[in-house]
Amino acid sequence: MYLLKPRKAALLNSLVLILIGIISYYYNSVSVTALIPVFLGVPIFLCYIFYEKNNKVFAHIGMTFMLLALVGLFKPIMGSIARSDVYATLRIGLMQLVSLYSMVCFIASFIEARKNNN
Repeated sequence: MYLLKPRKAALLNSLVLILIGIISYYYNSVSVTALIPVFLGVPIFLCYIFYEKNNKVFAHIGMTFMLLALVGLFKPIMGSIARSDVYATLRIGLMQLVSLYSMVCFIASFIEARKNNN
């Protein structure tokens, strides 16, 4: 199975959250809550920037925000499914899928680092 390096996965996740969040807010919403993915994507992007300085700390901080994004998007996706809003479901599902994939990349990296240390 091919996985991205954790740093690149953080970049991918942050860009998807930020871009889709801004586009969704601009075209579909007047509520600031639509920007929550952006507010989660920015710290992940900062972790991407500072990842090389202290991998362990920024990896765990990034993982926390990825988990918050993944879990925090469950209620909106359920609402979009209930409203039969296909586009919202696709946008939210994509953000969740990328967050989950990024977490898998980080977890695989954590496991690999643990194996190399033992």
